Amino acid sequence: MSQFGSSKRLCNWAGLAPANNQSAAKKKSVRISRAGVYLKPALVEAAHAAVKSTEKQPYYRLKYECLMKRRGKKRAVVAIARMILTAIFAMLQTGEVFNPTDLNKCDMPENLRNKRLISSAKEAVVLLVSLGLVPENSISLEPLSA
Repeated sequence: MSQFGSSKRLCNWAGLAPANNQSAAKKKSVRISRAGVYLKPALVEAAHAAVKSTEKQPYYRLKYECLMKRRGKKRAVVAIARMILTAIFAMLQTGEVFNPTDLNKCDMPENLRNKRLISSAKEAVVLLVSLGLVPENSISLEPLSA
């Protein structure tokens, strides 16, 4: 991946970047470029599948819903394909697994938000106990009764 240098260049090579066609102050086209005749359809198909997944990974579906309201269905799918390619580039560059950092910032369903909050609290309690800052049974994750 070093020949691309950045994810923007990879997206441009794959044909997922908007083509720049302007003269003076007039923009003539904002369509995506015609490059990437083999990779672009595969990424768009992967984006469609990522948008349809609802239970295990709602990240791309939530992003799609936000984009679809503003830009339309087809442009939102192309934007999701670009996000997927950018994530792939980052994973290959750093060797890390996929972990979206802005998942908490999206409009998450209430049950998923509560589930993530409880799991984060449990991890924090385990960390505090392992560091010896609190006794093992001193913190309860049960809701307080009013």
